[in-house]
Amino acid sequence: MQVIELDHVQIAIPVGGEELAREFYAGILGMLELPKPVLMQLRGGAWFACGDRQIHLGAEVNFQPAKKAHPAFIVRDLDALCTLLRAAGYAVLKNEELPEVRRVFTEDPFGNRIELIQSKYVA
Repeated sequence: MQVIELDHVQIAIPVGGEELAREFYAGILGMLELPKPVLMQLRGGAWFACGDRQIHLGAEVNFQPAKKAHPAFIVRDLDALCTLLRAAGYAVLKNEELPEVRRVFTEDPFGNRIELIQSKYVA
């Protein structure tokens, strides 16, 4: 047996952070919020679609932001998204350690590290 595909990544958010998460992940990043299964709704958090993959935000009582581990999202227009992030008050840090990849780092409203990568296939 072997791993054949990635289904989702889960990161933590503080309990009660769902509305801020929606503003960031759906409002700024443009992801589609997915309904959580009924039995999981009581746990809090939120799920979002990222292409054909998902990011699950799990509500955690003793929340600590992930400063190193992070999801990396491929975006259509990195410059436009950086403009939106800055306008909303988010810091955007350019990174040129991989010269062949245009990418930046930011943080979600909870301090979790987020990487954004310019798509090679801009439509």
